[in-house]
Amino acid sequence: MNVGLPHFLTVSAVLFALGLFAVMSRRNTVAILMGVELMLNAANVNFVAFSRYVQRGIDGQMMAAFVIVLAAAEAAVALAIVLAMYRNYGTVNADTAQSLKR
Repeated sequence: MNVGLPHFLTVSAVLFALGLFAVMSRRNTVAILMGVELMLNAANVNFVAFSRYVQRGIDGQMMAAFVIVLAAAEAAVALAIVLAMYRNYGTVNADTAQSLKR
């Protein structure tokens, strides 16, 4: 059995759906961030799959590397915000902290 582009797109769609479900259903800020990371990884799978199956498609791999760098920066900033929420509100529950104003 050959693994083709539809297989990669199916895996990516499942990853994206799981990430979207985590973002929409969780109240814990860390779990929401994990859902966002899942959605970014789904986009990376799409980029790499299309770069594999398109003639001279190195652009997809470059975009995937860019998304990985973007995700690392997003995780650093988001975790700093989560730590500030915990310090100010005593919880990382997204419902409890409706604004970050002091």
